[in-house]
Amino acid sequence: MRRNLVIITSFALTTSLLGCDNGRNIETICKNNPEICADLNKDGWCLTEKTLLIQSRFDLLDNKKPTGKQLYQQLSYLEDYSRCIELASGVQHIIHTNRTADRARAFRLSTQNLSRLQDETREHQDPFMSYYQWTRFGDTNALNRLLAQENVGEVTEPFLLAQIATYYSNRNAIKAQRLYLKVFAEIQYADFDPNWLLGLASSYRQTQELEKTYMLTKANLLLTQQKYSEDKMLALISGNKTLATKLDGYAQNLIDALEDGFYSTSPVALWLAPQPTEALPSAAATNDAEKPKSP
Repeated sequence: MRRNLVIITSFALTTSLLGCDNGRNIETICKNNPEICADLNKDGWCLTEKTLLIQSRFDLLDNKKPTGKQLYQQLSYLEDYSRCIELASGVQHIIHTNRTADRARAFRLSTQNLSRLQDETREHQDPFMSYYQWTRFGDTNALNRLLAQENVGEVTEPFLLAQIATYYSNRNAIKAQRLYLKVFAEIQYADFDPNWLLGLASSYRQTQELEKTYMLTKANLLLTQQKYSEDKMLALISGNKTLATKLDGYAQNLIDALEDGFYSTSPVALWLAPQPTEALPSAAATNDAEKPKSP
């Protein structure tokens, strides 16, 4: 399943970069709307970042009332492009020196345009722009506004909910758990960040639910292929290797459920959900002869 996702994603990106279909490829956009591309580098450097920025600009070309998400995306794409072209501007082209100068020009203009766009959107107070102002400028008023927006149900995007969950992970473990689990139920796997597994694991550790801590940490390790100490992992569950084997299976089942898009109806979702301790036996309480339906 995951291999298919990678192939499809790669094909879609290649199609987008080369352009061959619906008028959204960058050559067509720049030809028909030269003002969109005038400040960008003309060579092949930073092609991915440039493509996303051009397409975002094109989508907002005739949009008089862009959403906060659209503005956030354009700001983020411009930041990514600016960082990339900054590095590219330091690469000296020995033969075609004009290309080096063009990249330096593009970097200078990108920083100017980013500053201008940040100023223009400073008064926007929807959730995405509240998040942007908090994370980019350290604006505590924007943070408080974002938290208030989440409390009254105005934040629905899984990405934003995950960022708020991360904020709460060391402040309010129960709140963080609720938000992370909501994200797991609603996020598309292509947008899933394995670090969220560690955030949720940390919140369960604070509430002394160490089996869940172990399982979520193991799921992260399976996804990221990071090296780890087996002894330290086992220490979370008092060295119980039988339990570890069972929880390792839960971790793989969690990954499969997220990949295939049926997390919210999976047994592992039931196991992770906050509930009275008597409602569902822990993994340690089950045995091979008689055990409840497990993930």
